[in-house]
This record gives sequence, C-alpha cells and structure tokens, in this order.
Amino acid sequence: MKYFISIIMLLVILGGKAGFAQDTTETTQESTPAAEATVDEKISEVKGQVEGLNDSFLEVKSIVDALAKIKVSGYVQAQFQSAQNDNVKSFAGGNFPTLTHNRFQIRRGRIKFNYDNALTNYVLQFDVAEGGFSTKDAYITVKEPWLKTAELWAGIFNRPFGFEIEYSSNTLESPERTRMFQTLFPGEEDLGAKLELRPPEGPLSIFNLKLGLFNGNGIAAETDNNKDFIGRFGISLPFTEANLAIDAGVSSYIGKVQLDPSTSTTTYKIFKLDTPNTTPVAQAADVQSADRQYLGGDVQLYYDIPVLGGFSLRGEYISGKQPGSKSDNKFYARGAGDVYLRNFAGYYINYVQNIGNDNQLIVKYDVFDPNTDVKGDDIGRVGGNAKLGWADIKYTTLGLGWIYHWDSNVKFVLYYDLVTNEKINSAATSSTVANGSSDLTYKNDIHDNVLTFRVQYRF
Repeated sequence: MKYFISIIMLLVILGGKAGFAQDTTETTQESTPAAEATVDEKISEVKGQVEGLNDSFLEVKSIVDALAKIKVSGYVQAQFQSAQNDNVKSFAGGNFPTLTHNRFQIRRGRIKFNYDNALTNYVLQFDVAEGGFSTKDAYITVKEPWLKTAELWAGIFNRPFGFEIEYSSNTLESPERTRMFQTLFPGEEDLGAKLELRPPEGPLSIFNLKLGLFNGNGIAAETDNNKDFIGRFGISLPFTEANLAIDAGVSSYIGKVQLDPSTSTTTYKIFKLDTPNTTPVAQAADVQSADRQYLGGDVQLYYDIPVLGGFSLRGEYISGKQPGSKSDNKFYARGAGDVYLRNFAGYYINYVQNIGNDNQLIVKYDVFDPNTDVKGDDIGRVGGNAKLGWADIKYTTLGLGWIYHWDSNVKFVLYYDLVTNEKINSAATSSTVANGSSDLTYKNDIHDNVLTFRVQYRF
C-alpha cells in the first residue's frame, strides 16, 4: 500500500510540473520531444520498480505457501523402571541387562515431518533413542479427487491390523503395547502398499476398509518372493445424544515364511505341536514355506459419564498360526534352524477412566498363549514331548496405571505390570525340557513385574 500511494503522488507531482511548464509558455507552443521522453523514462523506471516488487512478493508468497504445508511434530519419553529381579526378560520396554533390575531410559524420541498438499501427503518419522537412530515411517499417500474416498499408501507405515497397532505410542495410555502385539507385530511397521476406502460423508461414511500387501519382514529388506496380505474392515457408530460411540473391526493376516534353500534338506522342518505327549510331526524335507495366518476382532466403546468424565473400554482378540524358532515365538522371518508352527491365541481388555480434566486411571489385562495345543504341565513332563520349551508358555499381564496431564505438552505416567506365567511340569529336568536347564526356573512363577515412571513431552 505504501508503494502504491508513493506512485500516485509521484504521478501527480510529475503531472503538476508538466501543467505548470505548459502554462508559462506561449499557448501555441507545444512541449518539446526531449521533455516528453524524460517523463516517459521516469514513468517506465517507476513501473519497472513496481513490477520488480510484485515479482519478489510472488516469489516470497510461493515459499511461504510451501512452508505452511509442512507440519513438524514429535515427542520424547524419558522413564525410570524397576523390576523384581536382575536380568528380567520383559515386554515393558525390553529385557533388563545382566545384574541390573533398574534403569533410566529414553524409550522413544520421535520427530515427524508431514508435507500436506490436500490430496497428497509425504511423511517421514524417525526415532532417536539410546539404542540409536532408526526410521519409523517413510511413506506417501495419494487421494482420488472426485469422491475423496479412496487413498493409496506406499512405503513404510503401520500394519493395518486391529486397533492397537495404529494407535500412536504418544497417546497410548499404557507404556507399551500388549505382549500379543509385540510378539506378532514387533515394531508395528512394515514395507508395502495399502488401499484405504473411507467415504467422507453419507450413509457409508460409518464404514472403512484397509487392504494392503507387504514384504512381511517388518522394515527389513525383502528376503523372498512372498508378499503378505493384511486387511481390516471397520465400522464407527456414533450415538451423539447418548454421549456414546462404538467402533469395531475385523482383521486378517495371510502370509508365508520362506525357508532358506541354501540349507541342507535336514535343517528345516516344521513342527506342528498339536499332540502334547508324542513326537512332533516333521513335514517333508521339501517344504518351502510355513504359513502365517491371523484372524482378529476389535471393539472400542467410548462413553461420557456425567460429572466424573469420559471413559473408554477397548478389547481385541487374535488367533491363528505363527511360525517361530525352537526358543522363540516372535514374528519370524527367514533364518537358520527348524521352524516351529504353533497355533496361538491372545486378547486384551483396556479400561481408561478420565478423572476431571487432568487425570486418567488405567486398568489393562492381556493374555497371550503362543501354543494353544499344550498346557504348562505338558512342558518338561517325563516321557512327554521333548520339543516343548519356554517359548510355548502362556502369559497373563495385569497393568495398573495413573496418568497426570501437566499441560497440553507434558504428561506423567505411573504404571505397574504384574506378569504371571504358566508353570511347567514339576518333574521336569534339563533332559526333558527342549531349551535346556534355564527352563527349569519356570516350575514357578518368574518374578518379573516392572514399575515404570515416565515423563513425556510432545509438540
């Protein structure tokens, strides 16, 4: 506006000077060509300056518009933990080191960059913690512009299975996800592509569908030609007048673990542990892969209790087949050694009650049985199945916690995990237990409860 007013004033002054000069000469005398050229040059000069300023403004505006599309967020979780014993194997932030039962940790240190261009998105998220630097998310999304219902994802992102995987770690009330999800989906992310259908309005807007194909190795490089299918069909039912909302979904995982062809034909076998007291079935040596199949259901209920505050009640159940190793039941990619194909089942129930505006009470109960075909007493039984070990033991965990929200950025979490394991056969000896004498400690409940005090800052 200042430049515009200056230009007007300059033109008025120049016009006044020209009129005054013309009045002081004879009326029959016209302005000389030289005078006209001088005025034109000045006007051209001013015009060029204005156009230059306009170009500079447009250039700066384009930069500002681009920067406005970039969103930066992140959080840090600093915590102190104390376990019942040294060297506890824990799902509450990882195993404790030898001769150690308490520790300080930076559990997560995330920084996320999101370039939001309306119908397209570009996302990068990194984790910087005591364990080092790692990539958590790296993906793009493209939404069709007509109905704005279909969206394509490609890159590294959360597996679209159930509820808890895609529930962000900075809003998760318990310090960690359940043992079931940490076992079946360690790291949460995988590398692949996903199609998401979610109508923005209309009667179908209560439904959503996610269908994806993934490498099946987490964010590690691909090791075979198999691709794993993961999908979830969900529904959201709002009951606004009743202060109630219900969400639910059904999920499926269908994949395979490729066996290593470079090993000898006697190295890889698949043990189906479905008969507790007999020798496991060893499939033919030419078996090339083991099935990984999960089926799950999840429900979330949200209700606002007058005076007290809102609460949420969430639950999930998953069962299926899980390939593993002799001593581990976790998500299994390609490796050396025999493959154990176990039937598993697990579930959790999570209750969160708001107390006023700043406090939350958490009660969480989860169960994971990595081998539903056997009981704890079958493990180590004299004359029983020598292939059974601690990787077949069932666990239950009761979590009790309190959250205090200091402000919109900071929250404090106090949480206690009470962990109980199945007890193996009381007559077990090192010769009757598949994984060695260390399994004999599971004749009793392992003292592996963990207390966590966490401070989180997010922006």
